[in-house]
Amino acid sequence: MKRSNGRIRILCVVGARPNFMKIAPLMRAFRSAPARFDARLLHTGQHYDEAMKDAFFRQLRIPEPDIDLGVGSGTHAVQTAEIMRLFEPILDQLAPDIVLVVGDVNSTIACALVATKKDIAVVHVEAGLRSGDRRMPEEINRVLTDQISNLLFTTEAEGANNLLREGIAPEKIHFVGNVMIDTLIANRADAVPAEETLTSINGFQGDVSGFGVLTLHRPSNVDDPAVLRRLLTTLTGIAERLPLVFPIHPRTRIRVKEAGLSSLLDRPHIGLVEPLGYLQLLGLMSKARLVLTDSGGLQEETTALGVPCITLRENTERPITVEQGTNTIVGTDPVKIQASFDEVMANGGKAGRIPELWDGSAAERIAQVISDWMDSQAKAA
Repeated sequence: MKRSNGRIRILCVVGARPNFMKIAPLMRAFRSAPARFDARLLHTGQHYDEAMKDAFFRQLRIPEPDIDLGVGSGTHAVQTAEIMRLFEPILDQLAPDIVLVVGDVNSTIACALVATKKDIAVVHVEAGLRSGDRRMPEEINRVLTDQISNLLFTTEAEGANNLLREGIAPEKIHFVGNVMIDTLIANRADAVPAEETLTSINGFQGDVSGFGVLTLHRPSNVDDPAVLRRLLTTLTGIAERLPLVFPIHPRTRIRVKEAGLSSLLDRPHIGLVEPLGYLQLLGLMSKARLVLTDSGGLQEETTALGVPCITLRENTERPITVEQGTNTIVGTDPVKIQASFDEVMANGGKAGRIPELWDGSAAERIAQVISDWMDSQAKAA
């Protein structure tokens, strides 16, 4: 390991929206100890636009990236290959001790692969999550990244069991809690009031006395016109009873238009808006009667907020949100969706509880483990 004056050189990687909420508390933790850590931020540009930069980097007080690869969109193969091609010379230039990756997007596996082939230690934050569904590209990214990581930080105790079953050495695994919840706790007081966001949606007939939040973006839900039609028909029916704010993903908007389903969303009880910034969405979720989603992160955030979540997927890589939290998995079956919605409306939904170590200090625990591990590596050298 190359080190200078005892400082640990860490190159932190982000690439897509879900990464930003995870990296914010880590960068704060590293930069609060400048004598110990020299942390730099690299943005692959897997997801990037100026509006997103305002909605995430500025709101979450993430420092400007030191490096921006600007890879843009593409197929999984093209995007992964381009990230790898551009990332390698950065490693040659910076020679970090550690490459830290978060989550399960293409940037995660691409940068982890390049680093490990160059004998640079890889740290994976949010390791050990498994849906059991290898048809999900994210599941492949999770499994492969964990296999080549030197340190694996899990958000829930079950994550260690998943990793041990896959042959990961136990000394590599550390249960530290959830950095997504670090971000939620740190920013909850600054969330944009729900009333402010609701009143800004022209023609929307919902208000803070009763509304839900809907997000929908996974290919399995939006790419098949029949599945998309079935979902939107069910959800627009629900909106007649509980108005829904729907920050629509660009991919979903395109698929809705291609399938000729735009008229289903042109209703006063559906507040169709562009993707919201973190503080706007946090404010809405905090006051929502329920959240309907196919997002992984929102399953965790609703559990932390104590808000009922109905997940429009057949499985989840975050089972703790079901076992301990407020989450219910219903898939795309209209009968199951309606039954779960009726339960929330009648009885308030699952109460749930906050999982262990979801306390706002996961990033500090990660920084301490990395520091101790680097000391042990130096002694063994």
